[in-house]
Amino acid sequence: MRLADLLDFAWQVLRGSVARTLLILLAMGIGVAAVAMVTALGEGARVYVANQFGSLGSNLVFVLPGRSETSGAMPGVLIGKTPRELTLEDALALNRSHAIRRFAPLIVGAGDVQAGGRTRETPVLGSTSELMDIRHMEMAQGNFLPQGDPRHSQPVCIIGAKVANELFGSHPAVGEWVRVGDRRFRVIGILSTQGQSLGFNTDEIVIVPIAAAQALFNTEALFRILVEAKSRDQIPAAKADVEEIIRLRHEGERDVTVITQDAVLATFDRILTALTLTVGSIAAISLGVAGILIMNVMLIAVTQRRREIGLLKALGATGRQIRLVFFTEAMLLAVGGAAAGMLVGELGRSLAVQMYPSIPFQAPWWALVAAPATAIVTAVLFTLAPARRAARLDPVQALSRR
Repeated sequence: MRLADLLDFAWQVLRGSVARTLLILLAMGIGVAAVAMVTALGEGARVYVANQFGSLGSNLVFVLPGRSETSGAMPGVLIGKTPRELTLEDALALNRSHAIRRFAPLIVGAGDVQAGGRTRETPVLGSTSELMDIRHMEMAQGNFLPQGDPRHSQPVCIIGAKVANELFGSHPAVGEWVRVGDRRFRVIGILSTQGQSLGFNTDEIVIVPIAAAQALFNTEALFRILVEAKSRDQIPAAKADVEEIIRLRHEGERDVTVITQDAVLATFDRILTALTLTVGSIAAISLGVAGILIMNVMLIAVTQRRREIGLLKALGATGRQIRLVFFTEAMLLAVGGAAAGMLVGELGRSLAVQMYPSIPFQAPWWALVAAPATAIVTAVLFTLAPARRAARLDPVQALSRR
């Protein structure tokens, strides 16, 4: 029996049982679509996190107050004490390191920003002029924070593009005064539109000098320190220097957490990859369910098609050719279901992109290969028993329905 004859025969059988064929295609399509959509969501989340950390800058080291332990909590928390605060003097002491190119202390808060009778609440960042280079920020108008001793405050600020539009509209914002909380600042620059970055929308923030932020929020404590190493190879040395310099300033206590950008990104990457594989595997279980459905349908078909099988064997068809007939039917069902599932998965991915355009939803190549391949392999494996049963039928008994 030629391949063309097998395909034509299988196609005629599938056309003769439309309801059965559609149910199997639906079951197989759901499984493939689920795998494609779930892996696209997981891969999109992984790439989004990588892009977010990449937008922060390069060769970065983050310094946070408090020491993270393997227990998941800081020791001060366990005994009822608060961790020692990071101060601006701690940050300035990092100038001693030869592995550090620049650093930017950060204070983060929120306040009401007022100008021209308009008011809006917005995140307020206190930092230094180095923040612009570390975070790769760009200016749409004006200048960034001035250089100089960060301990000396100046009443100036930088505002995001959205803040400028909402407070000043079409009127030029540079040179105007705004009130943040109970203090007045002159706008000296407007940030270019850059969007979200690790929870902050840079279009909606106000940046003031670090000393001004300390007075505005009545605190000496830093939220964290962003440190940029001189090169990728210098990151371990910069991390070690930060830990040692602050340890000496804190009476020998290692009470800060220093993490590298690569370490954070690698951790997120492992977590999201494992999550994608796990959820994708769970979705692939539906392909096994579809395979069981194919097996049940084929077993019933063997009983219903006894005379047809008996006639084929009486005309000279071998057991191998009978098995090929069933395998061809299963292959057509699997390929059709996989194609339908891939189409539905792509439609679902496109819908997700429309809803969340900032996340690059895209199924990884291995999922696009594994999902239809698993569908085909599952269909063939679960057809073995029905095909073997059909091949063993005696033609005389099959024709006589005994």
